[in-house]
Amino acid sequence: MSTQRNPWLALYALVVGFFMILLDMTIVAVANPAIMEDLNADITKVIWVTSAYLLAYAVPLLVTGRLGDRFGPKNIYLIGLAVFTLASLWCAKSTSVDMLIAARAVQGLGAALMTPQTMAVITRTFPPDKRGAAMGLWGGVAGLATLVGPILGGVLVDWQGWQWIFYVNVPIGIIAFALAVWLVPALDTREHKFDWVGVALSAVGLFLLVFGIQEGNAHDWDGWIWAMIAAGIVVMGLFIVNQSRNTGEPLVPLSLFKDRNFALSNLAIAAMGAAVTATFVPFYFYLQQVRDMSPTKSALVLAPMAILTGVFAPIIGKISDKVTPWVIPTVGFAAFSASVFGFAILMEPDSSILVYLIIGGVAGIANACIWAPLASLATHNLPVQLAGAGAGIYNTTRQVGSVLGSAGVSALLAARISAQHLPSGPIGEGGAGMGKMPAAVADKMSTALSQSMYLPAAILLIGVVASAFFVGRPAPAGGKPDALVKADVAG
Repeated sequence: MSTQRNPWLALYALVVGFFMILLDMTIVAVANPAIMEDLNADITKVIWVTSAYLLAYAVPLLVTGRLGDRFGPKNIYLIGLAVFTLASLWCAKSTSVDMLIAARAVQGLGAALMTPQTMAVITRTFPPDKRGAAMGLWGGVAGLATLVGPILGGVLVDWQGWQWIFYVNVPIGIIAFALAVWLVPALDTREHKFDWVGVALSAVGLFLLVFGIQEGNAHDWDGWIWAMIAAGIVVMGLFIVNQSRNTGEPLVPLSLFKDRNFALSNLAIAAMGAAVTATFVPFYFYLQQVRDMSPTKSALVLAPMAILTGVFAPIIGKISDKVTPWVIPTVGFAAFSASVFGFAILMEPDSSILVYLIIGGVAGIANACIWAPLASLATHNLPVQLAGAGAGIYNTTRQVGSVLGSAGVSALLAARISAQHLPSGPIGEGGAGMGKMPAAVADKMSTALSQSMYLPAAILLIGVVASAFFVGRPAPAGGKPDALVKADVAG
């Protein structure tokens, strides 16, 4: 393994691409109304633009971590970056919502190839006593990207149109590719067997669940929709059985979950992924359609969240190894949940924007308390030979949470809009840049959107509970962090 280079240089190079692919998880949220109008799509179709990306991102993550172990993290990262960048160009050139959904799926595949390699490089190049700071940067980038996405998206949509949220990836992708070629070391590779049965079961199970949940309201929750959801649950159950009986190299080494903090970190990050995705969709529809804000102005409402996450995440990452593990993330999840509940309560046609800015600032500090500490806890005790698998599992659970959150909020939002007797497509008299929405319509729409916000607020409570059960001791004041007590970690 090459250890001569400064590992920070490699990490800086990798996070450029990592920032870009996470940006694309949320950058579309602020552009949804514009895409819906330009491509004449209804709300369910336009949310598929995000869900297709998240689904194609989540499913392959279990195997792409192994691909990095087998063929080298640097090589797989570069291949994924090339796929992602070319797919971004395809997205920008799309002339129909179906074409855009297909391009986003390919984009998600490229992201899946890239993501586990970033965590694997950290685990394999940084010593345990330096991983907290490294994961602080990684987690800060992850949190900041999901929050900056809507702001950058708003500026680009107002400036040149929704297509530019994808065009901008092309030059960034080229720069990220050059930096990775230059700075990322070629690490040792290991032979791996690939569990293709497990890949097929996880892919089919996730697709059935997501499609059934997201399309349920559009098909009046017919019997075949419920059958599809039930089949998805059964197939995912078969996947777990398959993994438990696999004596070779399962996609998910269930032995990793004997580490209590790894297991709880996965549950917590799944809740975080679901909540972030499910928060942005209704909130930006509210700001643009009910409050008649431009994409840029609506994105700036959450600017304090993004700024404070970026400021505090590296600081909290550095101290996370020195504090009892459960404290910081538990406080973070509780504060973030309270913030989203606050958004939901205040979402009325004439509520104060200043209050949203204040609540967004609290949510930003809360986010900083979540991303980096969770990543550090999840990887702290991973053996080197399972670095790729562990990184793949952790990122998969975050992405599975994101895609289920997207599907869930889509179904709930469609149901609440229908309950208010509003159309699911573009509302001709309202929306961003289309004039003030009539008062009666605005009142009904804000009610539907605010009710949808209770879903992510409730999901975050899962993170509160999971984080409260983290175990271990803080590092001694002298320097090197005290290893987590194995007996405690095993539960």
